[in-house]
Amino acid sequence: MKPTPQALGRWGENQAAAYLEGRGYTILERNFRTPYGEIDLVARKQNTVVFVEVKTRSSDSFGLPEESITPDKATHMVDAARYYIDDHPASDCVWRIDVIAIRRSSNNIDPQITHFRNALS
Repeated sequence: MKPTPQALGRWGENQAAAYLEGRGYTILERNFRTPYGEIDLVARKQNTVVFVEVKTRSSDSFGLPEESITPDKATHMVDAARYYIDDHPASDCVWRIDVIAIRRSSNNIDPQITHFRNALS
C-alpha cells in the first residue's frame, strides 16, 4: 500500500535526521513553524546552524525531489531561517540552508539520500 504524502514526508524527515546525526549534527528543532512556513529540521554542527528542507519522493514520475524547490519556496525558506535567527538570539552564529533529497526505494531499505549543502545562498 502506498503511504500518504504526510506519512512519506514524516518518514523522509526521520531519515534525514538520522543521516545528519550520523554525520555529527545535533537536531535542534523539527517542524519549526514560522509566519513564512515550516522549517523541516534545524540542526547544528559546530558553530553553524543549518536549516534543512527535506524533500522525499517514492517515484520519479513527478521529477527528482530537489526539483520541487521553486523560487517562491526558496524565498520562504530564507525568510523562515531569518525569523528563527531573530527569535533565537543565542544562535548568533553562521547559518545556511541545506536541502536533503530522499528517494524511497520500493523495499523501504537503503533510501537514496542526496545532501545539498548551502543550497540557497
